Amino acid sequence: MSSEDVPAEKMPCEDALAEIYLLLDRECSPERDAELRRHIEDCPPCLEEYGIDEQIKHLLARKCGGDLAPAELKSRLRASIRQTVATQGGVTIERTERTERTEITVEQRTTSD
Repeated sequence: MSSEDVPAEKMPCEDALAEIYLLLDRECSPERDAELRRHIEDCPPCLEEYGIDEQIKHLLARKCGGDLAPAELKSRLRASIRQTVATQGGVTIERTERTERTEITVEQRTTSD
């Protein structure tokens, strides 16, 4: 029996519904995507919920998708969050710029007695 022959009942509806937005946002592995789609296609209640969530996602994208925060505001917020974490969390934050991405290292500070 191949994985495609496994009945939809093998995946509980709660599991499928918990991952609907991962599926909608294309954030699951190809294998999990196929499992979820198989379940949803064979389960009318889950298919209905998927359809509703898909419509909500499209509506939100259409109504709210054009508003982006200015880059300067994002930068200030990130700096403020880093400062707050460093001050209140007792951690040291080190930021390394890479060509493809930024790496952030967080280390817990220890106090010497």
